Amino acid sequence: MSLHVRGTVLPDGERRDLWVVDGRLTYEPVGGAQTVAGDGWIVPGLVDCHCHIGMTTDGVADEAEMVEQAIADRDAGALLIRDAGSPVDNRFVQRREDLPRLIRAGRHVARPKRYLRDVGVEVEPDGLVAAVEEQARLGDGWVKIVGDWIDRDLGDLAPLWPDDVLAAAVARAHELGARVATHVFGEDALPGLVAAGVDTLEHGTGLTGGMVDEAARRGIHVTPTLINTETFPDIAERAGRFPGYGDHMRALHRTARQRIRDAYEAGIGLLAGTDAGGVLPHGLVVQEILAMHAAGIPAEAALAAGSWAARSYLGLPGLTEGAPADFVVYPSDPRTDLSALARPERIVLRGTVVR
Repeated sequence: MSLHVRGTVLPDGERRDLWVVDGRLTYEPVGGAQTVAGDGWIVPGLVDCHCHIGMTTDGVADEAEMVEQAIADRDAGALLIRDAGSPVDNRFVQRREDLPRLIRAGRHVARPKRYLRDVGVEVEPDGLVAAVEEQARLGDGWVKIVGDWIDRDLGDLAPLWPDDVLAAAVARAHELGARVATHVFGEDALPGLVAAGVDTLEHGTGLTGGMVDEAARRGIHVTPTLINTETFPDIAERAGRFPGYGDHMRALHRTARQRIRDAYEAGIGLLAGTDAGGVLPHGLVVQEILAMHAAGIPAEAALAAGSWAARSYLGLPGLTEGAPADFVVYPSDPRTDLSALARPERIVLRGTVVR
């Protein structure tokens, strides 16, 4: 069945008629189409650029739980997901027409005892390049490297990899056509990551000073996961015999909003991501967009980071002729009131009304 929608198309802001035929958009009139929205603001499907389909607070999700995770994202308007590392094979999600589009990064690559237990592929530095090669083959154009984590000998966050090894691994990923997302909380790992030419800094709460300018110069994007950084004080409370680590996490929490404002003002591209699948549940992309705005990012820029700009960065079009029909219709303009994102009127995925 063909569909018809009329409304203000974002980001252009032009009031237009859209038709959906065979899961694709067209601006050419189609007779007999069913009108599913006659007014409103039409936004390219929202994007969660950092979540984990297959992880739960208790460990690894089974298939039924993964479906629940994906549906929660979809019903919040997130029709495209970049899975930033999963301990399980979640490719079946890509075969489900009723679930969001999924771009996978394979498994996290980390060092032994330097990341969450049983989540990542654990290798010593001499095995990093080979591990990246493997995950590049298993993912969808992305690899996830853990850049820093607590070093129990030091009692604080510290880089996982020597700079030369990291640079070789990133270069190899790029040779294979994969981009590299890197987990990084603190400051010390950033010079090596930025110099290596990683593509995205995930969290990036240590990004400051000259690193901001250098990341901007290199075109590195940042996924600030602001609703996740709200868990930093709880992490600090559990630091136990590592008080320096606890103090560091508290300090990163205090400065996270200012640092993301600095990144935006320097011209760094921002991506909205929730880090759902661990401590946080899925379906929170709207809260992340709101948190970015509350941190000082202009409303339209925060929305772009969770919609059309993020889709473009991940290789999908917006609401253009012939594009996949993935969009959300809102009753009011979310550019002027982001709270409208919590009230979708229609959600259309692959040309089918799913809500």
